Order: sequence, then C-alpha cells, then structure tokens
Amino acid sequence: MDELVVVSGSSTGIGAATAQALAGMGYHVLAGVRTESEADAVRADGIEPVTLDITVPEHIEALARRIADDPERRLLRVLVNNAGIEINAPVEVLPLALWREQFEVNLFGHISVIQKLLPFLRRSRGRIVNISSVGGVAALPVFGAYAGTKFALEAASDSLRREVSAHGVQVVVVQPGGVRTEMAARSGDISLELAAGMSAEHQRLYGGLIKATVSSNAAFLERAVPAAKAGAKIARVATTPRPRARYTLGTDAAFVIPLARHLPSRLMDGILAMSHRSRNPEPAPAPESAGSPS
Repeated sequence: MDELVVVSGSSTGIGAATAQALAGMGYHVLAGVRTESEADAVRADGIEPVTLDITVPEHIEALARRIADDPERRLLRVLVNNAGIEINAPVEVLPLALWREQFEVNLFGHISVIQKLLPFLRRSRGRIVNISSVGGVAALPVFGAYAGTKFALEAASDSLRREVSAHGVQVVVVQPGGVRTEMAARSGDISLELAAGMSAEHQRLYGGLIKATVSSNAAFLERAVPAAKAGAKIARVATTPRPRARYTLGTDAAFVIPLARHLPSRLMDGILAMSHRSRNPEPAPAPESAGSPS
C-alpha cells in the first residue's frame, strides 16, 4: 500500500498483534519497542522496529525524523497509540509516584506522540487510533489509577476528534475488555507485591479485596480474547473507510460499557459487586460434626 503506520507498544500483546495484522495488509509498520531484544523479536517483513519509549522526547523526535526522511517518501496513514502500563492497588494505598508513572505513559506519552505526528497525519488525511479500555468507562475497585488514565484518554480523544475533523484527520477509540496479554497477566503479580508491603491496617481493610480481584481477573483472562484476535480487529478499525468514533473489543466490554453509560451509579455498583462475587464465591461453611456441641 506504500504507506506508513506507527504502532506504539509493539513488543508484545495487542501492539505486536496489531503490527503483524497491518503489515499483512501491506502497510509498512514502524513498531515502537524499547530494547534491542524486543526489536529483534518483532522485526519481520513490513515491520520495522523503532526505539520508542513514549515518555522520552528524544525518541519521539527521532520517530518524527524517520517519517519525514522516509526514503520512499511514504505518507503516514495511521497512528495507533497502544503503549501502556497497568499497576493496580486501592486509591488510598497506591503511591503517588505510581499514579504519576501511569499517567505519564498512558496519557501524557500518547499526547506527546500525537502532538509531534499530527502534521504528518494532516498531510495524508490519516487516522489516530487510541487504545483505551473498558476501564475508561467503568472503573473497578483497585483499578482507580489505571482507569483514571483511560477516562482521561477518552476525554482527550473526544476533544481531539472535534478539533481535527475539519482537517481531514479521524480519531477513533478502541475499548478492549479482557485480552490475554503479558501485561494483563503481570498486573496481578504486581498487585500482590504491592499488597505484601501494605501496613497492617491496610492489610485488614483491603487485603481480601485485592486477593479476590486478582483471583477474579486471573480466572477471567483464561477465557479472554486472544491478543491476535484483538490485533486483527484494531487493524480493521484502523483501515475501514468510514470508522465509528468508538469500538468495543470483547464481549465483556460490549456488555459493561452500555450499562455503565445508562444505569445509575449505585445500581452499577451493585451489578459489578454481584459479578465479582459470582467469580469469587464465598466458601461454604464447614459442616458441623455429629459430636459438635449445639
């Protein structure tokens, strides 16, 4: 197709699958990775790894130069903002440094890339695809910081879409639910590590909630959407001629997001609590032995 596509966070999971799907469609994908070993892992026909930590301005500048100096003078057709991190703990417990780190990656990093690459997308009348989350609409307990970054990305995407539509640039949000990725699997271990360092009082208040949430998510991920399927859908969203403003990805996102938008908050609280309990039923009390005192 003789056009460029940028996908950030391409070393594993959704990003790697999206890069592969777009390369299969004939695009030349500039796949953002952070290390040489990641570059070696993703390099393939149509996939050119580029060093891109989206919190490092010099990396973003180098990416812009790579596009401007493309030897074949190809246009940048699509930017897929996929890079992200997930560190989950109760609002009271999660250190502010980890709140800031998630916002730096999941929000400010994407804004930095958008600001630098928008001139190229105006030239091609191209498209920005922001990978949000079901957490960008419905915030589960323990997911406050991560969901906060995605709520913010949703709002920024709405503003951006209304700002650049007259320039011919389209802005699309994809809202995945559960997807089987290394980041999703790792997040539970990180939560348990943070929980292990909590004070005795916080252990009493939140220990059970954290363990139940990690257990629930681990069980759910066994049935979640494979990364390859998620990447294929994102590639279709990135290239369909007349995209919608938003797409859900996965049955859980398709179910939860409309409920969160239309139900009263207290009712939604109850539904999420019941869903959580259904995945983590309370153990039945042990039966009393025949000789137990009455």
